[in-house]
Amino acid sequence: MEEADVVVAGAGHNSLITACYLAKAGYRCLVLEANGIPGGGAVTEELLLPGYAVDSCATGHTLLRTNPLLVDDELGLVADHQITYADPDPVAHVAFPDGEHFTMSLDREATVAEFGRFSAADARSYERLLDEYDEVKQIFSRAQHTPSGLGPSLDQLLSEHPRGRVWQRRRMLSAWDVIRHEFESPHARSFLMWMAFQTNQALDVPGTGMLAYSVVFGRQQRSWSVLLGGSGRLVDALVSYIETHGGEVRCNRPVARLLVRDGRCEGVETETGEQFRAKRAVVSTIHVVQLVDMVPAGTWPEELEYAVRTYDVGIPGFGVYCLSDVAPVFETREGPVAAVSAGTVSWPEDVLALGFDLRHGRFVADVPWMLVATPTLVDPGRAPEGHHTVKLLSQQAYEPPGGLGDWPAVKEAHARRQLDHLRRFAPGFTDEHILARLVKAPPDYEASNRHMVRGAFHGGDRGLAQSGPGRPAPGWAAHRMPLAGLYQTGATTNPGGSITGVPGRNAARVVLQDLGHDPDDVLRGSEAALSA
Repeated sequence: MEEADVVVAGAGHNSLITACYLAKAGYRCLVLEANGIPGGGAVTEELLLPGYAVDSCATGHTLLRTNPLLVDDELGLVADHQITYADPDPVAHVAFPDGEHFTMSLDREATVAEFGRFSAADARSYERLLDEYDEVKQIFSRAQHTPSGLGPSLDQLLSEHPRGRVWQRRRMLSAWDVIRHEFESPHARSFLMWMAFQTNQALDVPGTGMLAYSVVFGRQQRSWSVLLGGSGRLVDALVSYIETHGGEVRCNRPVARLLVRDGRCEGVETETGEQFRAKRAVVSTIHVVQLVDMVPAGTWPEELEYAVRTYDVGIPGFGVYCLSDVAPVFETREGPVAAVSAGTVSWPEDVLALGFDLRHGRFVADVPWMLVATPTLVDPGRAPEGHHTVKLLSQQAYEPPGGLGDWPAVKEAHARRQLDHLRRFAPGFTDEHILARLVKAPPDYEASNRHMVRGAFHGGDRGLAQSGPGRPAPGWAAHRMPLAGLYQTGATTNPGGSITGVPGRNAARVVLQDLGHDPDDVLRGSEAALSA
């Protein structure tokens, strides 16, 4: 049996961040990853042809940009590993069923004017949306970066703000409630729904209301931030930090069992029977619905088991990955537009129906929502000169409909429908320009990353039942699990999925505190001061 100070199960970006902060405090961390490469949903791979770097899942890092991890460069990722972002402009370009288009720019006034093309009232509403969220953004950020129970709750912080009760109401609403009350034009409503749906959350679910504010505000401030070199550059920097500090990341080590004695988690066992003992702590980023089965029956308290039995793993994803010698260029009356973050969206009632169908497992044959990501427009080094990586992302039911065959045939036909749909607005993106293509249905995502249960890559629904102190379960939202010595991080913990780094940093705060440290001294302090 091998030993380390801290054993980490899973090498997603959050658990790597936790390990880095613990390594900064002087602990030797051993990270065990099931896949052949670390990174989880932040992986960049040559999926199709050599020389083409493709983000297998996440591309946009807008939310990570506000994390003190990068803002204050707490681990030296910027200074020592040259983590550098591009802020694309246009921010986004979206096409509607009637042939109209909407272009969002980093220039706020230009975006306001775009809303004004459809409704003068909506232009004013957009300015109000930005200004009102700007007044409370620090409150939401502070609450998000504070582990449950380690500081004032969001409700407590909002109660101290002059308009806090308004925001207490807004965060309980659905994103659709917010959008329909604030905007009148179907084009404005559809565009904002396209933005809010990028976290794969059904927009009529209570508790999603802040998506109509936070996602849009973040994009208006810093666009759809693209890490130069690919999402995997972040993972490379984190792994390097761990290894430089005496730790290790081992791949092809899927964890199958937690080692428990006298109510304490002492380590883990892999599927091949290797055992690793943790002298100080075990950190898990294993999906919570899988974690509960890694101990003998009766180990967990009833409230955790009930929460996991009723845990909504979220809406599955569907992806079409293309390598091409042209970028998708949208033809508009004002001229051609190409954007790193582009797409198509149908009318509000269609997007609402999409969410309803997906939540009930119904296959969606048309294309009511689609994201078209072309990071090579601002990061050409990901492909040979003049070539592009293009990713079409959408949502889909986990099971194909009966009578259409199995997924291999169904997914290719659905990819064809999506490409044909895109060509209504970007007619130059034809088959002759696509050099290679890969289609991933929900079971393919699950097969490539077991943390993406049922092909959902945002860690689970983020409605009221699974947000804040309820994620992953009421009473167990502070990253400490019922077994002493076991800590949980990753997308099934607050605030959920996407590349934010928040669960990883928050988990580190909790573990450090339990190990007798002042977390702020470690997170924000210099390594020279820590070793003195």
